[in-house]
Order: sequence, then C-alpha cells, then structure tokens
Amino acid sequence: MEPKLNFSPASLQILNVCLAIIMFGVALSIKPEHFYQLRHQKKSLITGFLSQYILLPLITCLLIFVLNPSPGIALGMLLVAACPGGNVSNFFTMLSRGNVALSVTLTAFTSLLAFLVTPANFLFWSSLIPGLTQHLKELEIHFTDLLLNMTGILLLPLVAGMLFQYKFPQAAEKIAKPARVISILILISFIAVTLYFNATVFYDYILLVFWIVLIHNGLALAGGYWLSILFKNREEVHRTVAIETGIQNSGLALVLIFTFFNGNGFMALIAAWWGVWHLVSGFVFAYSFQRKPVEQSA
Repeated sequence: MEPKLNFSPASLQILNVCLAIIMFGVALSIKPEHFYQLRHQKKSLITGFLSQYILLPLITCLLIFVLNPSPGIALGMLLVAACPGGNVSNFFTMLSRGNVALSVTLTAFTSLLAFLVTPANFLFWSSLIPGLTQHLKELEIHFTDLLLNMTGILLLPLVAGMLFQYKFPQAAEKIAKPARVISILILISFIAVTLYFNATVFYDYILLVFWIVLIHNGLALAGGYWLSILFKNREEVHRTVAIETGIQNSGLALVLIFTFFNGNGFMALIAAWWGVWHLVSGFVFAYSFQRKPVEQSA
C-alpha cells in the first residue's frame, strides 16, 4: 500500500523557490574557464558524463531487477538517478582532495542540460522496466510537460545567474558561496520539516527506504570510481567522478514528484531520504580519501 504524505501546495511553492535559488547559486560559479576545460580535460569530462548519464541509470535498472520493489520505489530510484549532480558535490570533492574545477564543470553542465536530459533519461530507462511504462501512462506523465516545467525551475534560474555573473562578476563572486550555503541549508531544513510532519509514514517505511538508498547510493559512488579507473584517469578524477555520480539533486526530484506524480509517497520517501543520506555518504567517502595521497600520474 502506497504511503500518503502530508504536503501542501504552499510547501511545493517553497520547494520551487528553494530549487531556483540553488540553481541561481550554481550559475554564479560558472565562469568562462569552465567551458575551456572541455578542450583540456576531454577524457575526464567524458568519464563524468558517461557515469552520470549511462552508468548510474544502468546500475539503477539492474538494482530494480534484483530487488523488484514496488512501482513507486522503482520510479523514485530512476528519477533520482536521472537528476543532475547536487551542488554540495563540489564541497565533498574539495574535502576528498579531488579535482574541484572538474567537479564544478560537471555540476554546471549537468545542471544546464538537465531541463532536457532529465525527463528524456527518466522516461527512457523507465521504459525498460516491465510495468513502469503503464504506471506512467496512468499518471499521464508526458515528456513535453516535464520539459516545460524544468525549463522554468532549472534553465531560467541558471541563465539568470550566468548573466548576473557576466554583468557583475565581483558581486557574483561575493554572493556565490553564501547563496550556495544558504540554499543548501534551506533545502536540508525543508526535507527535515517534511520528514517531521510525516513522522508516522517515515517510521513505518524507514527500514525499507534506508537499505535501498544505502545500496543504491553506495553502488553509485563505487561505480563512478571504478569507471574512472577503467578510463585510466588520475586518482583525483576517480574521486571527483565518484562524488558527482553519488551526489544527486534530490530537491529537483522532490519538485517533480509533487508536481507530476501526485506526491507519490514511495517516490518522495526515496528522494527525501537520498537527500539526507548522500550528505552522510559524501562525508564518509570524502573523509576516507582525504588522508590518502593523490597520485599525479595518468
């Protein structure tokens, strides 16, 4: 039986504003040199994009086939996997002594492309799981609707932030970090309050959601790391790709769930708990690698 969450339209508006602020803050850190890196770090960037767009959804599908969860949980897992990297990944990359410039570039590009890639990736990989296509038809989920919604909540704030950074670079540099920190704290607080007001549902399903997210997130981190090893990148790139793959924009997933999926309880619990858990796993991963030397050889 699908859990019912206590979530009001006003809460959705707050979440939309919060996400727009996060995206605006991300854009304030996008500089011309990040685009130049496309020429100088092609292999690293290709590894990051493949890990984010192909490996993570593939891992998610295989895990769904193995665990055979309910449609709501499966859709929640696929939606989180289809979202762009989370902004806090840049902090964890710095903490783990990874390649921060690469992390910012990957976050920037996956965020910029998310308005198109996220709905396309989600619908494509969902179509590979028996039963989920029919479930999406019943919910009347359409690519065009997702695209238009994400253009408003993702692309427009990003473009606005990039224009602000271009016109007022000094002001953008001053407010970029505070805006990023404040928006992340607001999002964490929002998720915490949502879980608090749905404590009964959370207690009833936490063990199920906890283990699924732990395994899913752990495989994402490990998969990204080993894919980078396979591509023979440097150690600092291994760490960066792993973090970019394991840290997802769960706030975006929540917005889409409450906008298009009628606040599906299982989907929302997966996304909300991922938003909590990836902070824990990100700290553990970063701290574990912080003391290990970074080999500079290719």
